[in-house]
Amino acid sequence: MKGIILAGGAGTRLYPLTQFISKQLLLVNGNPMILYPLSFLVKMGIKEVLLITRPKDASAFQQLLGNGKRFGISLEYAIQEQPKGIAESFIIAGSFIGDDNVCLILGDNFFYGPSLFNELTRKNFFNPARGFGATVFGYEVDDPQHYGIASLDQFNKVIEIEEKPACPISNMAITGLYCFDRRVVEFAKRVMPSKRGELEITSIIQMYLECGELTMELLGPDVSWFDMGTHEKLKAVSSFIQQVEAQTEQCILNMVSYTTKKDKVRLCEC
Repeated sequence: MKGIILAGGAGTRLYPLTQFISKQLLLVNGNPMILYPLSFLVKMGIKEVLLITRPKDASAFQQLLGNGKRFGISLEYAIQEQPKGIAESFIIAGSFIGDDNVCLILGDNFFYGPSLFNELTRKNFFNPARGFGATVFGYEVDDPQHYGIASLDQFNKVIEIEEKPACPISNMAITGLYCFDRRVVEFAKRVMPSKRGELEITSIIQMYLECGELTMELLGPDVSWFDMGTHEKLKAVSSFIQQVEAQTEQCILNMVSYTTKKDKVRLCEC
């Protein structure tokens, strides 16, 4: 399985911080935001990652992350000329994805939970040979109007999806972590712009739902998820990280080390 990090967009909800710098390069508890979704993919054993960003930000990401070698991965870069929606990522990444399954994580998403990685590993989500349609991850939120929302039946199967609804059908948000098989590229090409003028990721998810090949995994109460796209959420995740690191006496980004030829390096120093 290959990985994609989408680090585009203007970050308008974080103005004035993002007037001159990419949102995903802002510091979160002393570390560039982008390192958190990147570390997630690394922990899941994904070795080939494509980072998609704006033309003006590409060089900054390349200077920070390089070719990914020090993290034990191969890291490539691609450009999203305009923020046309998450679904466009798969069109941009078509040649990168090839015949592989792919996992996309948004560059402003933060996941943490002791059981999360064990559960994902146990269920083999990130095994390159795993055959599946699409898997998305649900998390209950207090402000569902700001997210893609799923309605579930009594067996926790998805029956309906809405994108940022004014009157939400539920409070089960679809997080910024998506796993798809290789058909996602063709599905993305069929997506028409929404009323917001974007190629919505929920349109792709709907296609898999209609094929009967969509699975939603519900993130448990011991899992924390943050969309770091607002000033409030940025403060909240920084506070959360500080609490976790004080309790565990470890840097969250240092819980996995990465081996180079000379020695072990870590994503951050705490």
